[in-house]
Amino acid sequence: MCGIGGVLEQDHQKIPLLNGYLEEMNRIQRHRGPDGKGIWRHREGFIGFSHQRLSIIDLEKSIQPMQDCFSNVITYNGEIYNFEELREELKGYPFKTRSDTEVILASYEKWGSKCVQKFRGMFAFAIWDEKKQTLFAARDRFGIKPFYYTLVDNCFIFASEVKTLIPFLPEFKIDYDALKDYFVFQFCLGKRTLIKGIEELDPAHTLIIEKSGKIKRESYWEVYYHLDFDHTEKYFNNKLQHLIEDSIKAHLKSDVPIGGYVSGGTDSGIISAVASHFLERDGKSFMGFSGRFDEGEEYDESFYAESISKKWNFKLNLLTLTSQDFVDSIETILYHLDFPVAGPGAFPQYHVSKMASQSRKVLLGGQGGDEIFGGYTRYLIAYFEQCIKSAIEGTTHLGNFIVTYESIIPNLAALQNYKPLLKHFFKEGLFESLDKRYFRLIDRSSEFKNEILWNELGSYSPFENFIEIFHGSNVGKESYFDKMTHFDFKTLLPALLHVEDRMSMAHGVESRVPFLDHPLVEFAATMPSNIKFKDGSLKRILIESMRHWLPQEVSERKNKMGFPVPLNEWLKKDLKPFIHDLFSSKSFKERGFFDQKAVLENLNTESKFGRKVWGIACLELWLKIFSDTHREKKELFISSAKQKSIQHEAAFQKQDSVLILS
Repeated sequence: MCGIGGVLEQDHQKIPLLNGYLEEMNRIQRHRGPDGKGIWRHREGFIGFSHQRLSIIDLEKSIQPMQDCFSNVITYNGEIYNFEELREELKGYPFKTRSDTEVILASYEKWGSKCVQKFRGMFAFAIWDEKKQTLFAARDRFGIKPFYYTLVDNCFIFASEVKTLIPFLPEFKIDYDALKDYFVFQFCLGKRTLIKGIEELDPAHTLIIEKSGKIKRESYWEVYYHLDFDHTEKYFNNKLQHLIEDSIKAHLKSDVPIGGYVSGGTDSGIISAVASHFLERDGKSFMGFSGRFDEGEEYDESFYAESISKKWNFKLNLLTLTSQDFVDSIETILYHLDFPVAGPGAFPQYHVSKMASQSRKVLLGGQGGDEIFGGYTRYLIAYFEQCIKSAIEGTTHLGNFIVTYESIIPNLAALQNYKPLLKHFFKEGLFESLDKRYFRLIDRSSEFKNEILWNELGSYSPFENFIEIFHGSNVGKESYFDKMTHFDFKTLLPALLHVEDRMSMAHGVESRVPFLDHPLVEFAATMPSNIKFKDGSLKRILIESMRHWLPQEVSERKNKMGFPVPLNEWLKKDLKPFIHDLFSSKSFKERGFFDQKAVLENLNTESKFGRKVWGIACLELWLKIFSDTHREKKELFISSAKQKSIQHEAAFQKQDSVLILS
């Protein structure tokens, strides 16, 4: 796991401050790879790469940026879990290391841009092809590893983190269309970001900059919901268990010790149980990490996390977090996040990752389970409405996709804590089209109804983009369940992976997510809804196939939490002065899209698990950190780049390889 960056002048003109830019990019991303750094500059000075390394595989030799015997150069972030198998397939290549980095270079030399289809893992990388004079970049299928870029003064500039690109921008401007997305979903759709001029390479996409300067982006993978009605439930159970266990085994490849996030839920519980079992069998140890709050049982899943650790006899490290921890660290957390994000769960994850970094460099996490197998309670709410509708219309027993109202009733106890959402959901639009109903479930803009000056944000409609994704051509028209999970898979999951990456890498920890293994995801997409969601039981197929790995109290629990933060409890007490000062400031008033009076007046109207205050506070803190300081930080960045360019010029001229490591 690493931090990557690079600059390319598209007309191949020399970049005067290239050395300094690369060194500064490394400085900003040092937390992503504290074990080493390197920069590479082309002899003609029109392109260069930066790299900060976190050593996981081949600890001594695999230094980056890496150059092969064909003069191709790579800067790479991630893990290719099938690199040893690919190495066998690439016999004859003159390997000098045993790293997955060199396997990517060898694969590119043999298969060109099609090499990405061979990779099983998480990755973001860029390769300079000296023969073709092209830049080739790629991102993994799910967007586990980040890749951002911008175009400034005819230069294509990329990095793992947006904070590395911001100093290159002439000015800091908010993209108001993206801001609307944020208020509706708490994340942006597609490659758009909140900053004008900075984009994200989409998951499962490659990018090629040709010698002419033309930029080509292509998709190389998609998940297709081609449902399999020919096999039995037993077949799906058995194959799913095999694929999950196989993925976890692959994710255990490491030259350093491995641990895991153990929330107390089924997803992290399954991964921790299987991982600890396989590691113990190989004479290695697994260690778990979790967090809790003292504000009551609804904010504390430690009982379930401890039951998993006891069943599989691994050590669980538990951290209790307080409101003072929040005040002390929230600005640092926002700095590392790069953007305001979906929900305050980033706060505990930051601190749990910090605790874990004292003894582990690699952690396994459970991201992806909810989006692949259907774990969000809103799916049950949506289907509950459809059951009522079908019962009224007499269509309950038609087709293969509907959950009957008779069968769903025993599972409605899971909605106990969702009465406010149910009240809001059923208040208007009952029995509308499925797309409008699901949009209503996930649309958070009503929480900001009075606090945001909507007329200032333009005419863009997030619903139109939502519809395009919800009705994707890769999803069958019949399955409401697949449409809901697919939308979350394409949008919410990358937002959660953003948090997973930034909060772990803030402390130099590599987070791996075994559920996001493409053979597993492709297989899950073939499962009919009545297998995944039979009788309205969330994640039923996952729990049934892996039940033997979990304590009974975990496999049968109904009170899904998802690491809730008692933010709104703290707002009434310890956090009140901090938030009030933030929203009373002159800068907050002058943003141009907040109604300061309404924000302050409505502070006490937040529901128990509402995200209105979080959403506004997160955005305002982000603007303070990045927007309000842009001019000053840009000047310091340029000044430092000038000094470092002079310092490194002599070193580059002394060596033919134009590769410098420090």
